[in-house]
Amino acid sequence: MTSNIEFMSGVKGLKDIDVTGKRVLIRVDFNVPMDAQFNIADDRRIRAALPTINYCIDHNACSITLVSHFGDPKGGYEERFSLRHIQKRLERLLQKKVEFIEDFENAHAEIASCSLERVFLLENIRFHSGEKKNDAELSKKLASICDVYVNDAFGTSHRKHASTYGISEYVSISVAGFLMLKEIAAFSKALEKPVKPIALVIGGAKISSKITLLSAVMPKIDKLIIGGAMSNTFLHAMGCDMQASLFEPEYLETALKVLDEAKRNKVKVYLPVDVVITDSVEHPIDIKVVPAQDVLEGFSAVDIGPASVKLFHEAIELSNTIIWNGPVGMYEVEKFSKGTYKLANAIADSYAYTIVGGGDTADAVEKAGESQNFSFISTGGGASLELLEGKILPGFELLNR
Repeated sequence: MTSNIEFMSGVKGLKDIDVTGKRVLIRVDFNVPMDAQFNIADDRRIRAALPTINYCIDHNACSITLVSHFGDPKGGYEERFSLRHIQKRLERLLQKKVEFIEDFENAHAEIASCSLERVFLLENIRFHSGEKKNDAELSKKLASICDVYVNDAFGTSHRKHASTYGISEYVSISVAGFLMLKEIAAFSKALEKPVKPIALVIGGAKISSKITLLSAVMPKIDKLIIGGAMSNTFLHAMGCDMQASLFEPEYLETALKVLDEAKRNKVKVYLPVDVVITDSVEHPIDIKVVPAQDVLEGFSAVDIGPASVKLFHEAIELSNTIIWNGPVGMYEVEKFSKGTYKLANAIADSYAYTIVGGGDTADAVEKAGESQNFSFISTGGGASLELLEGKILPGFELLNR
């Protein structure tokens, strides 16, 4: 039986076609973090698209049109979500002029004509209401300005939108960009041809968002390390009173089922043995480290403790493949970031093949100063989760094979 990863690995890539003299439309993911003054805080997603864009430039595509979403505007144009704020950074990284197109429908003739080495950046595609609806008319309009469609937006490849899915129905040549293929190759190495033992490190706030993932990967992994607010639900289900800690009371039974499933699959489960607790998340005055079963009344667990760090470290040290999705504490608050950062250090120091999925986890790894020491950091949060869950991502479905 063909797995989802095997199916997606079988799509054609840029090197399988000739872009010379062709009008190429590339769906990129320029949805980058930006402050109130429109300064880009992290341009990793822009840099990740450069190999695909430069390949088309170097191979004499007659024009290159870049399409992306940015944020989630609710009804037409919003200044804070304009891709115009990305233009200068993109020009600097490409070392090439990029022409910004506010309304591609009115500039249709200019974009659709062949003009060697012109690079166009279209305004935020989500300003068009048809994008998220996978509208056929918008898909056709996008298809009409290109001869070749390249999907290189892994971060949004789990969405069935006009620019990530619908356009493929109206362009005869539809292929994956280098980033898309790189992402699939990385997850293939971790899940299809792994070096055992495999450890899945899972964190974040909610077990409800990771149920499908846990069920899908359980037969493939050897160790399951659980941290973050998600572990509070497991600990509470096992009889630990987590007091004011964030957990999901409606998923206590589900947590026990996950532990039973792990036992059936002979997966060793690691939960925090001690936790960092505080009297207030917003304005902490009293912060303590206590055993996981001894959270004080009115206190919240906000990070894993030093004994848990040591326990997780030992499990990681004896693993050859490590997949990490979700911080193990409230890393965005400096006082509660130690567990996540020390875990990042431990995974980076291991000799394992290490892969990070999820925006928060990637951000934590960056802040821990370890981004260069991981084997692969995925650009997709929701996309990497759905891939791990065993789904075929819509962004791959209609590409040429």
